[in-house]
Amino acid sequence: MSCETYHIPVLLHETVEGLNIQRDGIYLDLTYGGGGHSREILSRLGPEGHLYGFDQDLDAMQGAIQDERFTFVRSNFRFLKNWMQYFEVEQVDGILADLGVSSHHLDEGERGFSFRYDAPLDMRMNQQSHLTAKTVLQEYSEEELANVLYLYGELKNSRRIAAALVKARAKGTLETTGELADVLEPLMGYDRKKKDLARVFQALRIEVNGEMKALGQMLQAAIEVLRPGRRLVILTYHSLEDRIVKNMFRAGNPEGKGETDIFGRSNAPLRPVNRNVITPSAEEEAQNPRSRSAKLRIAEKATI
Repeated sequence: MSCETYHIPVLLHETVEGLNIQRDGIYLDLTYGGGGHSREILSRLGPEGHLYGFDQDLDAMQGAIQDERFTFVRSNFRFLKNWMQYFEVEQVDGILADLGVSSHHLDEGERGFSFRYDAPLDMRMNQQSHLTAKTVLQEYSEEELANVLYLYGELKNSRRIAAALVKARAKGTLETTGELADVLEPLMGYDRKKKDLARVFQALRIEVNGEMKALGQMLQAAIEVLRPGRRLVILTYHSLEDRIVKNMFRAGNPEGKGETDIFGRSNAPLRPVNRNVITPSAEEEAQNPRSRSAKLRIAEKATI
């Protein structure tokens, strides 16, 4: 499976340039996907360099690059520090993560990530995990559903939607993405229908895969294994994840609570490299619609 069919890399040049690659360095691509970013990183590494590519998806593993300078790790990126200890790597020279759901997942209808297809309510990034979107919709209480929709979909009418979902599941009409969309559509304004449907699917996907907690854990682990003076490069796509990344870059924690030393200097472990976020050009957005909401943030680990 080629990276072109699996996923078109977003801001490919900008992300890899942001890593400031050293030819003999050790790098992590925490969201391997179809390998687009990894291939570009490898093209800039010498024979002594090495790249570790992380992905929990079986499809990604089956398309892993065959190169002696590359190691595929089938795991959630939250465990990156554990894996580096396993491989006896104390520090790395750069870390990249593209947080968006891949075009492969959206286009592979049977995985249940998109309302464009009628499929089982799955949405698991890791096919071996037990929690699915169907489980969330069938077993969560009305209040729990409302919280998921409000927190992860930022839907103002989350309670009304949750009530409708509970009513639908009592009738046995909440088994597929198509049935979910049918329940939701009457609650969506005509001019916002697709956007609000996407928010519901986003909320369920985040809950199923524990994305926000995993992101915070990954960023903390990344700071710990990154060599001082080296780069952390993150692509975000929605406000929830971007807020966490921005706070970690600025203050060193997901809440954004900054600390200073006795001289008033920041104790944050990272220093943002780009003051303003990098966004795709109009040309890239036209060629790759998935890139339209992308924001690229680059930080360097403090040397003091």
